[in-house]
Amino acid sequence: MALSGVEIFKHLPKTNCKKCGHPTCLAFAMKLAAKQATLDACPDASEEAKAFLGAASEPPIKGITIGAGDKALKVGEETVLFRHEKKFVNPCGFALLIKDTDADVEAKAKAVADSEIERVGQRLRVELIAVENASGDAGKFADAVKKAVSAAPNAGVILKSSNKAALEAALPALSGRKPLIDGATADNADEMVALAKASGASLVVRALGLDALLALTEKITAGGFKDIVLDSGARKPKDMIEQYTQIRRASLKKGFKPLGFPIISFAVNSNPFVEQAQAAVAIAKYASIVVLSDISSWKTLGLIALRQNLYTDPQVPMQVSQNVYKVGDAKENAPLLVTTNFSLTYFIVLGEVENSKVPSWLAVMETEGLSVLTAWAAGKFTAAKIAQYIQESGVESKISHKELIIPGYVAVLSGALEDKLPGWKITVGPREANALPAFLKNKTAAA
Repeated sequence: MALSGVEIFKHLPKTNCKKCGHPTCLAFAMKLAAKQATLDACPDASEEAKAFLGAASEPPIKGITIGAGDKALKVGEETVLFRHEKKFVNPCGFALLIKDTDADVEAKAKAVADSEIERVGQRLRVELIAVENASGDAGKFADAVKKAVSAAPNAGVILKSSNKAALEAALPALSGRKPLIDGATADNADEMVALAKASGASLVVRALGLDALLALTEKITAGGFKDIVLDSGARKPKDMIEQYTQIRRASLKKGFKPLGFPIISFAVNSNPFVEQAQAAVAIAKYASIVVLSDISSWKTLGLIALRQNLYTDPQVPMQVSQNVYKVGDAKENAPLLVTTNFSLTYFIVLGEVENSKVPSWLAVMETEGLSVLTAWAAGKFTAAKIAQYIQESGVESKISHKELIIPGYVAVLSGALEDKLPGWKITVGPREANALPAFLKNKTAAA
């Protein structure tokens, strides 16, 4: 039964204590109704409220956490089929598959540890290591897990094995790290659930096809265990799209609890280009964990960018803080440029200014995250507002000149800006950011 925010609010304490992280109980109720929060965030909820609201406020797809600390990966809790309906909540995670028969276990794990990059102001990385018990030997498996954990201490770990003895040998090295055990099938479900419960791990439930997967998840959840990730056996793009979409639709549109869990997808393929394409399909079509056999930078950069794009809220422009940023060893005679606070604009302009090797000052103006032309058309990047920002920014105390370089796309503002900023020289810069290095070098040489 879906409840409205107002109906949920009636059962909350109405103290506006903010303990849940929201300003009011009504705001929290609205989040519960949108499946973007869980009732356990309210410490003062009565037992009656918990009983009445518990199931109604749960996200249709259960949230699962792998790993510990601030580097832990949380997946699931999605509420929509398509990003434009609202937004996707928890970005999918990438996992590098390492076999315990590999001679370079530590080197591969270190590649995961070193995978972090910065893109548009966000730190992005490969979050997980999936260690496979390819040898069938418990001791060798445990040793590989220890090596992987030592080389990548912040990575979450997936233990890929259906061998109970091997898992029992490997799990002590992961105490307190909330690993994911990938090994539950119809043949061993009971012992895998018991092992997951005892170790505080989540469990991949694997079956070939949705009918078999459904039967297995119903059996496991009937016993009260719900820290589950689904593997339907899909390994080809056609099957991924078909099966993952059916799982997502059933959980979101029908409220079908037996399939309301995150999905793990194995995009592994001997052809690296096919693997990248399959991984892209998995990211776009609802996989919460994507397992790869290789994380070469040429491959992961594209996948990381795709993931970032899909999991960015389309209703909220990405933006950086308004400020005057120092680029390089900028001194008082360094050029001063102005632009908007749309993240993509900022990072592109910043990158090109850095490429020029000309120390500069970059004045980034608050435009609600709009690009230069969009902000100008919306009346948020006008001569009057730019002039006011420059006068109030304190930049005049950092420079010994009064010359402001504006984007070429808003050259029409130059005359009005000179009127609004008496004594200032307004210089029109290039229209495209990639022309900034040559522009700044020529300007410096002329000076």
